[in-house]
Amino acid sequence: MRVLVTGAGGFVGRALLPALEARGHAVVAAVRRPLGLPDVAEVVVGDIATVADWRPWLEGIDAVAHLAAWVHRPGLRGAGADRAAHAVNAEATGRLAAAAAAAGVRRFVFLSSVKALGDASPGRPLTDADPPAPTDAYGRSKLEGERRLAAAAAGTGMAAVSLRPPLVHGPGVTANFRTLLRAVERGLPLPLAAVRNRRSLIHVGTLADAVVRALERPETEPGPYLVADTPALSTADLVRALATGMGREARLWPLPPALLAAAAGLPRVGGAVARLTGDLEIDGSRFRRVYDWQPPLPQDEALRRTAAWYAGVSGRSRAGSGS
Repeated sequence: MRVLVTGAGGFVGRALLPALEARGHAVVAAVRRPLGLPDVAEVVVGDIATVADWRPWLEGIDAVAHLAAWVHRPGLRGAGADRAAHAVNAEATGRLAAAAAAAGVRRFVFLSSVKALGDASPGRPLTDADPPAPTDAYGRSKLEGERRLAAAAAGTGMAAVSLRPPLVHGPGVTANFRTLLRAVERGLPLPLAAVRNRRSLIHVGTLADAVVRALERPETEPGPYLVADTPALSTADLVRALATGMGREARLWPLPPALLAAAAGLPRVGGAVARLTGDLEIDGSRFRRVYDWQPPLPQDEALRRTAAWYAGVSGRSRAGSGS
């Protein structure tokens, strides 16, 4: 197939491009600005929130992998965050989906998020049957993007599916997961030994493989679909796995759960504490069954690769600084 990939220069996009090429697909990377991606045809579309006409870039395209997204930006909250997220994750998704259907595109995969369902699991894994209850601008806009895609594809020949991954890790990961990697690599003592939560993760290569699978096989049951590595882990077990991957010792100590719960209510650190101690476990078995798919990497190997990548990056950084 000839596949248009939006967000091709992003974290997931850079994993998806080689995965598509390895399967023999021709890739057209839709980028905000020229990136010089190797062995890939690039089309510069600018800010997708302002693209009114996708037709010039959809000619001859068989499938679309829509990865481009608005994510949380520090300092932007409330109505401003909702407007910014909605413009990209919902409105732009709807315009692209409608144009793709009109252009005769056969497959469309939208990278949504578990946050379209919510931020926590209710003492059991979230499933595809759970009613959506997003709690932030990102989740709300992703849910609306799913709905606009479904509406655009309805009654057309385009098979459209939304995938809802949890936290994605792998080489190049940033934000909170990279902060955790840094803490583990530096041997910082973490008060998480008593944490018994359950959180699902997915490796970026595994997610790319799932996107390819969804592009190649028509769905036989309607989505959206949750997709994740298994099993879910406690944060303490995640730290242990990352430490093992770096050849380090996991420095964990137990802070009473009541104190951690109190810290989760503090204004500056509460969000981070809640993410480290709360549950967000998902059941991705339906995607595996419908698409006859299995993650290409075991969970422990996926985490080892992420940890080994970070240890290498950190080591080179220290060598470059002369420390």
